[in-house]
Amino acid sequence: MTTPHRLRFGYGTNGFANHRLDDALAVLADLGYEGIALTLDHDHLDPYAPGLARRVDALAHRLAALGLAVVVETGARYLLDPWRKHAPTLLHDDAARRIDFLERAVRVGADLGAEAVSFWAGVRPGQVDPAVARDRLVAGCATVVAAADRAGVTLGFEPEPGMLVEDIAGWRWLRQALGDPGCFGITLDIGHCRCLESSTVPDCVQQVAEHLVNVQIDDMRRGVHEHLEFGTGEIDFPPVLRALADAGYRGLVAVELPRHSHAAPTVAARSLDFLRTAAHHAGLDPGGPPARLGADHTTGVD
Repeated sequence: MTTPHRLRFGYGTNGFANHRLDDALAVLADLGYEGIALTLDHDHLDPYAPGLARRVDALAHRLAALGLAVVVETGARYLLDPWRKHAPTLLHDDAARRIDFLERAVRVGADLGAEAVSFWAGVRPGQVDPAVARDRLVAGCATVVAAADRAGVTLGFEPEPGMLVEDIAGWRWLRQALGDPGCFGITLDIGHCRCLESSTVPDCVQQVAEHLVNVQIDDMRRGVHEHLEFGTGEIDFPPVLRALADAGYRGLVAVELPRHSHAAPTVAARSLDFLRTAAHHAGLDPGGPPARLGADHTTGVD
């Protein structure tokens, strides 16, 4: 029997919102992570601030020096509108700014050599008819797909609870509506599978294995869309990691804890230890020694 390859663990920078990006990268590399899921945001590579090309080039060199792979995430909450979280989306009347942002993300991803650029549909505005929202989503995604094709970038579309496309079935519908483009893969959040999919989490992995280009990982409870630290939800992780390895998945498996920035280094260390232990219990190479913070490091509670 062939031994499954080792999984590569990363961490989302949206879980380091109180850190400078360069400091966050140093912490994650020191802990033993092999990559980052980079959310483009005000303080973490703002795509609208001056000197973007220079800043992207400097980041590419920094990632290479630290040995960190990268995927690009586009879920910043108030980057495009200081009043409306995540707005505008591809479903809004004024979707042009979202499309521009996603095209910028594609260019950033290409220049960074990102393994994927991830995005989602958004929540349907109450005044927008469902059929109109679907048409807008397909049209907007088609524009982003064309940009990704030109740039040679892989897209990972994420089903998100509460959004127009919230599950694997919805992603399949969208991919078919787009004509099954080769660059249009799926971003699978492991917690979302537990939250709302009818299949088990390992079965969800198996169902999308052919198109899986990006994995976010966190714990969650059935019916509650809350990203939890590992071991505080309902997911049994060794079978999930085994399913990813057996599927031949070679992308990053990035921790997604966007509400834990207040204790980011401690949570990141704890998360990597958990994942490595779970990988060991799954019969996989855990990929390194336990992640430990420096002896002089202390954390507060606020």
